[in-house]
Amino acid sequence: MEFLVTAMDGTDHGALERRMAIRETHMAFARNMKTEGKLISACALIDDNGQMKGSVLIVDFESEQAIRETWFPVEPYIYGDVWRDITIVPCRVPDFLR
Repeated sequence: MEFLVTAMDGTDHGALERRMAIRETHMAFARNMKTEGKLISACALIDDNGQMKGSVLIVDFESEQAIRETWFPVEPYIYGDVWRDITIVPCRVPDFLR
């Protein structure tokens, strides 16, 4: 089942620095998720100054519970305290976009 995940970074002074410090680890993890068929698409959200402030991902997991139990505990942006506000919504991606 596909889900749209919107994950907003913290808004404190050190938020961007935390993101950048762990970004390469997050990107390597995302590449593995793509290879495994769990990540369909993703992008960074940016503010008016062009600075990253969050992420939008379309993922394929069995359930929202599976996302919370198998992905989130090992996601670098979560254990690295980058993402602070996460929304998960079921969605459907057309086959031709997969």
